[in-house]
Amino acid sequence: MSGLKYIFVHGLSGWGSYDEKYRKTPYWGMKGGDLIAFLREKGFDCYAASVAPQGSAWDRACELFAQLAGTRVDYGLDHSRKNRHDRFGRDFSGCPLIDRQDDGTRLVLIGHSFGGATIRLFTEILLRGAKDEIENTDAGGLSPFFRGGSKIRVHSIVTLASPLNGTTAYDMMEDENFDPDRVKVPLWSGVLAKVMAGRLVPSKDGRDERDYAGYDMHVDNAAEMNRHLSTFPDIYYFSVPCSATVDTGNGIHRPQRKIMDPFFVRRSVQIGCYSGTTKGGTVIDDSWHENDGLVNTISAMAPFGQPQQRLDRENIRPGVWNVCPVLRGDHMMIQGGLTRKTDIRSLYLKMLAMIDAL
Repeated sequence: MSGLKYIFVHGLSGWGSYDEKYRKTPYWGMKGGDLIAFLREKGFDCYAASVAPQGSAWDRACELFAQLAGTRVDYGLDHSRKNRHDRFGRDFSGCPLIDRQDDGTRLVLIGHSFGGATIRLFTEILLRGAKDEIENTDAGGLSPFFRGGSKIRVHSIVTLASPLNGTTAYDMMEDENFDPDRVKVPLWSGVLAKVMAGRLVPSKDGRDERDYAGYDMHVDNAAEMNRHLSTFPDIYYFSVPCSATVDTGNGIHRPQRKIMDPFFVRRSVQIGCYSGTTKGGTVIDDSWHENDGLVNTISAMAPFGQPQQRLDRENIRPGVWNVCPVLRGDHMMIQGGLTRKTDIRSLYLKMLAMIDAL
């Protein structure tokens, strides 16, 4: 093996190896069993991080750094003041995510759903620092994370069903010209959708409303984040978009019931017919209708405006988003299935073997 360390970062409302829940139901593998353990048995050095289930990309990136560095979480003096929450979080000094690492450690960051934004922002801060933190914090009290120029090397970034450009699942709820409740859906799907919605709405704790994952995943806010995130020329980028809908005509997409988990049906129908214009002026047209139940397929391909190409195993280049073929499955199928068991082990084996050989 190449010596790469594979760091898996969960999505919204997810969990990792630091959470008790992982022992009962591994986020990575879900119904299909512990994927991390399986990949380790195959010789890949894999780890499952635990970041704030509904926290912002910033907070989650800070937590990821603390776990990798084996230190206390520092959300930044400037950030914590602006967003009205404690500056420091959990201390990972005695329990770093990676047991053995040095300045030559090379990371492959794999993010599912909102984990994609987390690992991209993490990489940006790790390499280029955080200007506001540097300017507003005494040098002696500044976290090395915010200084940038880290010797930790990021080899690859892999996003799985990630809303790289946001998801209209949030925007359509705030559009005065669209009433999601008037969209015809199966009656039973409404009950399941309410259960799922409860996982998407954070429990308020007094912090600024912009410091949550839900804010970052609005289309306009994702676009703003993208303006500050680089596609680094020496990092390999891969994306895996998912789709579990079919075009029924006139650009309208409906969920394919055989592969769409029942929990996602109602939201998928709504996303599949929603068109409009965001407050920032982004036109949501038919190209946004295909989806995996929570994320628009077009959004999961690559950040708009960044260099990209279809995955060509004979010509994988760094500094370019290598977009994998659209995977037929819903948002959690790539995790092993939310309520339906899916065997994803071969998919990950092929992916990691491809990266390992670069």
